[in-house]
Amino acid sequence: MTYLIEGRDGPWELVVGLEVHAQVISRSKLFSGASASYGGEPNTHVSLVDAGFPGMLPVINRECVAQAVRTGLGLKARVNLESRFDRKNYFYADLPTGYQISQFTHPIIGEGAVEIELVDGSTRVIGITRLHLEQDAGKSMHDQDPARSFIDLNRAGVALMEIVSEPDIRSPEEAGAYLRKLRMILRYLGTCDGNMEEGSMRADVNVSVRKAGEPFRTRCEIKNVNSIRYVMQAIEVEAVRQVEIWESGGSVDQETRLFDPARSETRSLRSKEDAHDYRYFPDPDLLPLVIEEAWVQELASHLPELPDAKRQRFQDEYGIPRYDAGVLVAEQPTADFYETVARGRDPRLAANWVIGDFFAALNRTGRTIQDSPISAEALGGMLDLITDGTINGKIAKDVFEEMLANGETAAEIVERKGLRQVTDTGAIDAAVQAVLDKNPDKLAEYRSGKDKLFGFFVGQVMKAMAGKGNPALVNEALKKVL
Repeated sequence: MTYLIEGRDGPWELVVGLEVHAQVISRSKLFSGASASYGGEPNTHVSLVDAGFPGMLPVINRECVAQAVRTGLGLKARVNLESRFDRKNYFYADLPTGYQISQFTHPIIGEGAVEIELVDGSTRVIGITRLHLEQDAGKSMHDQDPARSFIDLNRAGVALMEIVSEPDIRSPEEAGAYLRKLRMILRYLGTCDGNMEEGSMRADVNVSVRKAGEPFRTRCEIKNVNSIRYVMQAIEVEAVRQVEIWESGGSVDQETRLFDPARSETRSLRSKEDAHDYRYFPDPDLLPLVIEEAWVQELASHLPELPDAKRQRFQDEYGIPRYDAGVLVAEQPTADFYETVARGRDPRLAANWVIGDFFAALNRTGRTIQDSPISAEALGGMLDLITDGTINGKIAKDVFEEMLANGETAAEIVERKGLRQVTDTGAIDAAVQAVLDKNPDKLAEYRSGKDKLFGFFVGQVMKAMAGKGNPALVNEALKKVL
């Protein structure tokens, strides 16, 4: 469905491109041996290179290069065997050298693509323009003292992948779907943890509007948005602002803006710089980066199964619906958990329990799969008891809650509480007869044509047997008598 902004002069089309900064998972920084881990006391993860001391020379981190290549392969992008680092010159108080080492004209990764799926089930392909490596800046803190600002260089020099999309996004929903899919791919690859709250993944959002069929109009960049929800809100707010400007006879200035979620507005930060403003030139301390095709192929051979392929395999191998497969592959640990539960068992039953009761329990208790008191093996063991007739579905739900509360296995709980399902047909026949004897009026109504009362009798028999009757045998016994 086309997303249009309704203005006084008719509908306007939205045009969005995203520049995602993804922090590379690596023990050390891009050009120094200092720790790249998150947190720590201010200025404790800093080397002389990161602090910009004179005479300090950068040395490329091989693992960061490998992570960029893995990401490019995961995005079905072209890997450039020769790339180059440039100096991007600008002044920030938290950028000690006065320049950022980045890549401009010769990035390590070229064109690629990300396929997204929307709520209505339709799919779209969003083009990737490039992925380049660069170093992060430090952090300025203005709320520590009423008169002074402080600088923390722990983050300075940490490796970033800037992943630039084509201006192919046409709605806030598509932007959200793109970011979720991109984060999913990065997490599967193990190249970025995608934690937007910690700043390890953030987006610069380029927004413009136009009338259908027009060339692109002036865009504005909304800087450093750190949640998918805020990205979607910022796009809506900025698009409406631009439509109002154009329709009032004004023109949109190319500028960098900030999004204020509390006021639901974007505010001007500075005029938008062009490339020449940064005075890019090749970094004289770094030779061109040359990698071998054999090394790229070696990295490709060890890539994990990615979400789209895993989703299709789940559909083909386990016979589960596309939607269920999509939910299960959204996170790698969830997919692994499901496969352990489903192995050698009814895969649809496993999917229903994982997506249903198990996910609900995690949400209710604020837990993750990693710290769940119910392991995949334990949940699979409970499904075995359902399959072999030891317990029925109703008893299983009670057993599951016990497992969640105390960490016991299903078999232990069933034995301790005497929850084995009754399969003795004699006992079931007796319970059926007792229920019919107790409800002669309902029996008469059923026999006069009220077939829906069959469910009433099933419920009464199960109640009389404390939920332990085998449902199939109860149904069979009732049908025989009725």
